[in-house]
Amino acid sequence: QVQLVESGGGLVQAGGSLRLSCVASGHTFSAYTMGWFRQAQGKEREFVAAITRSGGGLVYGDFVKGRFSISRDNAKNTVYLQMNSLEFEDAAVYYCAASPSAVLDRQPGEYSYWGQGTQVTVSS
Repeated sequence: QVQLVESGGGLVQAGGSLRLSCVASGHTFSAYTMGWFRQAQGKEREFVAAITRSGGGLVYGDFVKGRFSISRDNAKNTVYLQMNSLEFEDAAVYYCAASPSAVLDRQPGEYSYWGQGTQVTVSS
């Protein structure tokens, strides 16, 4: 079992930045591919970014367009999502997730463990 706890969400003006963190416990963090997803009200869960176990491989959702950056610190059991140039449409609950697979997967079903989410609100 892996427990994931996100933090760092909040209210930000359009054009601003936030850094989300997700701390893992319960198992060897470096054994998991980590991902970030988001879900806006009334919409399906959407892939944001994923990072390989070592941090050497990254993939992003098409909408990111260079604005977000995923990273991890295996010594701290933490994965981060730096979000810049936030837009109104980025408002959502953001979730981190862990997958035992080595593949950078965009599908939520491939991730075995999920955090409770952190709310990001963007004001115009």
